[in-house]
Amino acid sequence: MVRVAIFSSRQIADSARGGQVKSATPNYMNIIVLDIETKFTFDEVGGRDKYEALGVTVAGVYDYATSKYEAIEEKDIAKLEERMASKPLVIGFNIKKFDLPVLKPYLKIEVSTVQAFDIMEEIQNVVGHRIGLDAVAKATLGAGKSGDGLDAIRYYRSGEIDKLKKYCLDDVRLTKELYEYGCKNKKLFFDSKFGKGRVTVNLNWEMPGTEESREQLSLFS
Repeated sequence: MVRVAIFSSRQIADSARGGQVKSATPNYMNIIVLDIETKFTFDEVGGRDKYEALGVTVAGVYDYATSKYEAIEEKDIAKLEERMASKPLVIGFNIKKFDLPVLKPYLKIEVSTVQAFDIMEEIQNVVGHRIGLDAVAKATLGAGKSGDGLDAIRYYRSGEIDKLKKYCLDDVRLTKELYEYGCKNKKLFFDSKFGKGRVTVNLNWEMPGTEESREQLSLFS
């Protein structure tokens, strides 16, 4: 039996900020939001190109088909692969250059065939440089990350698995909310570190289900 931790959208939002977040997104769409946590740092495995050596402790997922959050442990990664076999659009933050390369040793499918939508990449294409999840979430949503990747590694090594899962799912929730905000408002924000104040990132995202978005997604087929 596959063991996963399942939380509703309301439980995650309530835990994070004492409120309720209602998604206007139809729950039948073949889309997931993904974030993973690792066993090791790049320094510990010998460099920033050693993705496959980092190891996965937990994969956090929000599935629009079920409107549920799941925290999937390493031993149950087959659960994630089973879902990815249906070829969902996989949304993440730096997912193309981190999450998917780290997952590669765990998956039978070729990660290069995954239909990935990378919010960090989308922002970088507009402003010309990388911006972290915390900075974008704080400026756009008014709430940032609950910790950092080193916290996640400490939780894993100290056996605090519930804290690890919550941290991962907090990042999933932020990524999901940024995606929905960008689709609805056609922009995201971050505060510049170079004295330029709040920067607006103009976007042309469309939530799948509209005619324009179906045309865009057909390019991945």
